[in-house]
Amino acid sequence: MVHIMNHTKCMMNEFTLCAFADEIADELTTQMNVMEELRIFRIEMRGVNGKSILAHTLEEVHEVKKQLDARGFRVPVIGSSIGKIGIKDNFEEHIKLFQHTLAIADILQAKQIRTFSFYIPENEDPADYREEVLFRIKTLVKMAEQADCVMLHENEKGIYGDTAERCFDLMKAIDSPFYRSAFDPANFIQCNVEPYPYAYQMLEKYIVHVHVKDALKSDHSVTPAGMGDGKIKELIQSLKKMKYSGLLSVEPHLGMFTGFMELEQNLKTPMLQTGGAEKFVMAVQALRNVIHEAE
Repeated sequence: MVHIMNHTKCMMNEFTLCAFADEIADELTTQMNVMEELRIFRIEMRGVNGKSILAHTLEEVHEVKKQLDARGFRVPVIGSSIGKIGIKDNFEEHIKLFQHTLAIADILQAKQIRTFSFYIPENEDPADYREEVLFRIKTLVKMAEQADCVMLHENEKGIYGDTAERCFDLMKAIDSPFYRSAFDPANFIQCNVEPYPYAYQMLEKYIVHVHVKDALKSDHSVTPAGMGDGKIKELIQSLKKMKYSGLLSVEPHLGMFTGFMELEQNLKTPMLQTGGAEKFVMAVQALRNVIHEAE
């Protein structure tokens, strides 16, 4: 049993917290137990009951929804792996997966889906693949618009949209209210991009979701909020000034969890033993400390 000292409500200083609960444990019940103690009732669902949410049948997703509803949890965002394949990989199969993802989002009543912008072959110029990236994303955005669901693009090392400039290029070229930015400070650091103020100022008008994890410039290792070089405090202050109404989604990445290596091919972290509740709680409390300091 994890002893949690901080019982602060999930709504804190005008910010609403969300989290990747699969970093607590595989089982949904354990995820909800810890989240409930932390007073966070919104889950960015990526993995549950030992596998990716996208690997579940619709019948299984309905059962997950019943369990969530029974305890007052909501899933505002699907933490999908859409767009996290090579730009040369089969796109038709990916379209089918996105159709399944949209059906899952509908069942869970999630209005946003986290996505990526395709891995570019190593040592090749991303510009050479720009048109194919835009074609694929525009195809998916049309599907999302028909489902009244917003695609959130997460900046990630190795994909087309890994730098601030290419993230901005995607936002401007797609130019759709159904395609917006999920801002991840640690991921920018791992691409040697200054997340704040540089990337933030470039993408500010498109940011509707924030992933909270920090990282060190020196070795790109992930840290709790405020313990790295992501300037999380300054980011929080700017979000308050812009009257940000999206979620702050805690994504600790401080240990291993089901699907970790599949999802984070290029990630470095100093704590690769086991994931679990203790590290998750530490990450949440670190964020709450930063929010308090940012007042």
